[in-house]
Amino acid sequence: MELNVQDRTTPPPVVVLVRPQLGENIGKAARAMLNFGLLEMRLVAPRDGWPNPAAGPAASGADVVLEQARVYESVADAVADCSQVYATTVRKRGVTKPVVTPEVAAGEIHAGPGRSAILFGPERSGLETDDVAVARTIITVPINPEFGSLNLAQAVILVAYEWSKGVALAQPPETELPPVAPQGELDGMIGQLEEMLEGVGYFFPPDRVPATKRTLRTLLTKPGWSSQEVRTLRGVLSTLARPRGR
Repeated sequence: MELNVQDRTTPPPVVVLVRPQLGENIGKAARAMLNFGLLEMRLVAPRDGWPNPAAGPAASGADVVLEQARVYESVADAVADCSQVYATTVRKRGVTKPVVTPEVAAGEIHAGPGRSAILFGPERSGLETDDVAVARTIITVPINPEFGSLNLAQAVILVAYEWSKGVALAQPPETELPPVAPQGELDGMIGQLEEMLEGVGYFFPPDRVPATKRTLRTLLTKPGWSSQEVRTLRGVLSTLARPRGR
């Protein structure tokens, strides 16, 4: 998969999953990463080992992230080459560190210099105090205090999305749109319809004919008709004009 991103000196952040529990959640996190152009995943002591057969199906095609994922024994090892480390968590008691939103963190990461790492904790308990201690900054998502539970993939996608605002991701359409019909084809279709409507006495009373035709043309020229659409409608009109039984 080719990603079209703006030229920049600051590398994308590394996503570090600390003691992830389920292979499915690792796969979903990989999918969230690739959606927004992040490729490098690091795993710290995954509970069920690695590779995990359950991760692939959950990744829904984000295989490049899983294939390149690296495993580490500790958080310190996983972020040793990173000059800035963020911990995604609520504020921990006894830990005094700057607390920022994903948007602010994304701006800092783009400003660089150096590589950044973003820590995400286990699904059930989140990051422990010792994990957060390795980080320099805490990322906290503004969330409903009455229901503040995010799953792993949700947390990853929120942070990855904010980072992606600073790059240009290519977004080609899934299918190419058909060419818009030239004006001559459209005028021919409208003329055919007007002739048929005149034949059945549609345009009445006479003093309203210009306004009625203008309304009809406005209606038919609003969408960007394709040549195939014009041919289709003209085929319908031709069928309607044909006497029954032929």
